[in-house]
Amino acid sequence: MLQDRQQIRRFPLIVGPTAGGKTALAVEAALAFETLTGVRGEVVSADSMQIYRGLDIGSAKPTTAERCGVRHHLIDIAEPIESFSVHQWLEAAEAAIDEIQARGATPIVAGGTHLYIKALLDGLFEGPGADEALRQKLAAIPAAERRAELERVDPEAAARIHPNDERRTIRALEVYRLTGTPISEHQRQWDQGRERSDRVLIGLDWPAEALSRRINERVRQMVDTGLIEEARALWQAGRLGPQAREALGYKQLIEHFEGRNGLDDAIEAIKIETRRFAKNQRTWLRRLKATPGSVWIDAANTPPAQWAQVVVNTCLRGS
Repeated sequence: MLQDRQQIRRFPLIVGPTAGGKTALAVEAALAFETLTGVRGEVVSADSMQIYRGLDIGSAKPTTAERCGVRHHLIDIAEPIESFSVHQWLEAAEAAIDEIQARGATPIVAGGTHLYIKALLDGLFEGPGADEALRQKLAAIPAAERRAELERVDPEAAARIHPNDERRTIRALEVYRLTGTPISEHQRQWDQGRERSDRVLIGLDWPAEALSRRINERVRQMVDTGLIEEARALWQAGRLGPQAREALGYKQLIEHFEGRNGLDDAIEAIKIETRRFAKNQRTWLRRLKATPGSVWIDAANTPPAQWAQVVVNTCLRGS
């Protein structure tokens, strides 16, 4: 055990695809920090849906046992009727990290909202502010025409934005129309952000086939443990705002509740859309792999029991 608690100067940011094992790794790493160094670890969630109260099963929140054994932050901090921005999350995350460190503990940031992780590493992407009049104008354009314009002015952004993702499509077009520069070019400049010596990025790297099996199994478990009932209760109570309604699992089940598809079709759609989401995440992960000093675990070929040791050892090497 380390004698000098101040020797741990770096904390981990754990990333990886959905269903990749980030939550379990964060908990195991927190326990390993305390066992090996005497410094308690506390988890800071970087998940844009775990912030919402009531979205428990579908957002794969840590279990009761995991949360009892290790303190978690930025879970259940907003009502699902509310919108919650990356700016709000970043402010809350930095405050949580400062508070954890002030108590002599080690923050362990973990989550699949890679925009949050990128903001924590490099600050926020400084694009133009929202232009509500322009957004309304873009929203009134037929979806096919919007998509065609995005493919014409910013094919790189079109390649990573799902055709059904209206919010991000409108934002990309808004940035282009306001600045004359594609949002992908702005983001390339953002990728040249500063290196932060007090934090280290650690990623779980999964091959697509193995991850698809994990996704299918996770969806099955969610359904078996009450996802349908949870989503129905939130929908019937009118508790799902525009942002929460788009969450994987809930969106597809709402379509079923509203009579637009059958239950079996909705469950299959959850699997398909989650696999598609994981594919889109790989774009973010490729960008994050360029982060100086980042460490990537070959998750398919490294026993899960060794993952936490990698996290702890990586943080200690910089201490």
